[in-house]
Amino acid sequence: MSSSPRSASTCTRFPTAAHLVSWAGLCPRTDESAGKRRSTRVRPGAPWLKTTLVPAAWAAVRTKNSYLQAQFLRLKARRGAKKAILAVAASMLGACYYMLRDGVSYRHLGADHFARRDRAKTIGRLVRRLRDLGCEVDVKHAA
Repeated sequence: MSSSPRSASTCTRFPTAAHLVSWAGLCPRTDESAGKRRSTRVRPGAPWLKTTLVPAAWAAVRTKNSYLQAQFLRLKARRGAKKAILAVAASMLGACYYMLRDGVSYRHLGADHFARRDRAKTIGRLVRRLRDLGCEVDVKHAA
């Protein structure tokens, strides 16, 4: 039984999306010895692909109410804009990998994907934030 040439080529060159993202140089390296972190700089890799994906990621995060914008804003708060944009570019490349491998179209997860993923965690974070701002909060769940 033979498969399509495109999917066979994609799967033999890169067994997983993580392999492709690593080859493209969009994942941070882990340089650690004796519990001491040295460098988290992104490693060099496919410069033509990285220079195409990063501006595309900047354009994607400017799209209102999108999954990629939500991912960027969530990561930017903790890691900074440059690390967040590389994570968005890596997600875009991973999505391309699965679309080519499986022959499917892009499925938008929605801007509220992260809020839906863990509702209790979001509620706790927002309650703590309000208390830090000096508000007294009593949480009641709707029926």
